Amino acid sequence: MDTSSPKEKIKKTATWREKTYKIIFDADTFYGRLFDELLLIIILASILAVMLESVASIREEYTLAFFWTEWTITIIFTIEYVLRILSHPRPLKYITSFFGIIDLLAILPTYFTFFLPSVQPFIVIRSLRLLRIYRILKLYRYIKAGNILLLALRASFSKILIFMVFVLVMVLLLGSIMYVVEGGENGFYSIPLSIYWAIITLSTVGYGDIVPVTAVGKFIASFIMLLGYSILAIPTGIVSSELTRGHNDEAKMILCKTCQRSGNDKDAVYCKHCGSVL
Repeated sequence: MDTSSPKEKIKKTATWREKTYKIIFDADTFYGRLFDELLLIIILASILAVMLESVASIREEYTLAFFWTEWTITIIFTIEYVLRILSHPRPLKYITSFFGIIDLLAILPTYFTFFLPSVQPFIVIRSLRLLRIYRILKLYRYIKAGNILLLALRASFSKILIFMVFVLVMVLLLGSIMYVVEGGENGFYSIPLSIYWAIITLSTVGYGDIVPVTAVGKFIASFIMLLGYSILAIPTGIVSSELTRGHNDEAKMILCKTCQRSGNDKDAVYCKHCGSVL
């Protein structure tokens, strides 16, 4: 019989939640790293299973193995999801967060396909199994370098947006010029189609489904292709610059354990995004 007082029971519950939170959300402790590493292996195994199951010959031969593997992994992810909710200081915030939604998407499809019959009217529902590939997004949580890349992309967003507007204006102009120069008789039937050609040419993809015939058109195409090589380097340079700045500024790498967002000052006590204790 438990003779603990109500206060002691509350203390034990709080301790249990705190310990569980540290293991699940804090990767800086021994057990936290061990938990992340084991979960990472399970996620990779799950993704590999999804990929192999898409091959008809393998699926037919190992149907039962895939069935038990899928349910075992789903049960593990379900337990993990429930523990994250129970141990989180703000459960609703975690449930509605990006990672919370991804964690839910990683387990729901299996339960849907189990409870819904595999008859013709519900054949579309079975496609929900493809949502299991969302588990790959769970990998982000375990890659610390991803935080640096995410900060660099956020810092580069405005510059890249301006660059994309410039590229959009350019392909609009070049596509319109090619429509006038080549015309419908050479495959450039409309301005939107000509803009499509300008985009694949500027990006140096060149599918070859539409090609210029006239000398002027070939000259313009050559100019666009050469321009494409120099333009493609611009966004790379922008992101690389921000990545270098992110590596040099360690203060930006303080990660909040509650909202999983970076950008807090090195000596900060509370997260500037959600207000939780760091």
